[in-house]
Amino acid sequence: MTAIFVCPRMLLSLLSGLIMGAAVLFVLYRWVIPMAVQYHGGLALLWHDVIVERALDTLTRTSRPQRILKAVQTKATVGDPQSVITAIDHFCRHREWAMNVGDEKGSILDSVVNEVSPVTVLELGTYCGYSTVRIARLLPPGACVITLEFNPDYAAIARQVIKWSGLEDKVQLVEGASGDWIPWMKEHFGVQAFDLVFLDHWKERYLPDTKLLEECGLIQKGTVLLADNVICPGTPDYLEYVRNSPHYNSQYYRSHLEYTKVEDGLEKSVFLGY
Repeated sequence: MTAIFVCPRMLLSLLSGLIMGAAVLFVLYRWVIPMAVQYHGGLALLWHDVIVERALDTLTRTSRPQRILKAVQTKATVGDPQSVITAIDHFCRHREWAMNVGDEKGSILDSVVNEVSPVTVLELGTYCGYSTVRIARLLPPGACVITLEFNPDYAAIARQVIKWSGLEDKVQLVEGASGDWIPWMKEHFGVQAFDLVFLDHWKERYLPDTKLLEECGLIQKGTVLLADNVICPGTPDYLEYVRNSPHYNSQYYRSHLEYTKVEDGLEKSVFLGY
């Protein structure tokens, strides 16, 4: 049998090359690519919401919502909603991006909630409960958020995040499609109309769900609709409707896609009645 001799210098060179390659890949993943996509919405969503999420799901055998929940359980204080918000924002800015409303647009959401001081709130799109917590922590006594989430896995995580924040008494989380649930809101929850509706679900559902809310009488004079992501990914049909309808007074709040420099914003539309 012929012995195979490996030169130490060759082995060292190969090892150095592997280390250098790994270092370059890490720098690309951790800093270069995230910085490069900061100003391009499509690339940012492709990188963060497809490539990175799928890679980390495979490597960690967990989902992004599960990793967000772990960050909350590790960093946030039980019964302290602000600490839950801070923990998620820190995770999304420094560890892994996620499509919450985010801290920058979240402050706009806060200001609208404080301005309206709603008793009945409908949130379309719960995801992991970040915006639900932001809204519920500002509500007056006796007020309630009904939040609707289509994905049962997201809903399961959101329930734990909401419970960790100590706000479960102010939140009713419903699983299912918005188009199926909206016609049953009055009968199931005893709600006559909503003071505030926060739209943050599938963008193609913004307009049909708004019209459905109108048809079901769940929007009354003075009801405020606040829609997220109206620029990125964008909701052009919804914007055209609320900005041109004589039944709404609309105002655009310019901001950025959560945790990036990509232009995005919130559209606030006050229903004026018929």
